[in-house]
Amino acid sequence: MIGLYEDNVLRLRALEPEDLDFLYAIENDVELWDVGNANVPYSRYSLNNYLLSTTSDIYADKQMRLVMEDRKGTPVGLLDIFNFEPRHRRAELGIAVEKSVRNHGYGCKAVRLAIEYAKNVLHLHQLCAVVDICNSSSLKIFQEAGFAKGATLKDWIFDGQRYRDALMMQIFM
Repeated sequence: MIGLYEDNVLRLRALEPEDLDFLYAIENDVELWDVGNANVPYSRYSLNNYLLSTTSDIYADKQMRLVMEDRKGTPVGLLDIFNFEPRHRRAELGIAVEKSVRNHGYGCKAVRLAIEYAKNVLHLHQLCAVVDICNSSSLKIFQEAGFAKGATLKDWIFDGQRYRDALMMQIFM
């Protein structure tokens, strides 16, 4: 049976201790640093402490990180629901797809599953995502999942050489 967190291609699941090496690889992929707030490598020690300390309760942590895995059980990316604000019934959404499987549809599937979770379980009014205007793949993923372009955030992302604009994208449930 296909549940709320999975479809016939992808499954979203909680992080497990066995995901340490995968988490280490994603967090230390310098190509992904521009789309997030990381700019230093993470140690296995600090990531292991994160795995041990997270409650996996979005109300306590104000965030939730899920592993995206294919039907064979192979991790293909991470999905984050963060900046969770239960009072205003909103949260921010981010995804990171493993380089070798990008453009295979996993990102769009994961975003669609996250929308269903946000709507049916968290009862959110909206999700948003901040996307670099140069990241055409992410823009396409969020647009195909129903997100609309909102405000342009000028000079929002600095890549070490220049500033780039970002789009605030939103979907209302």
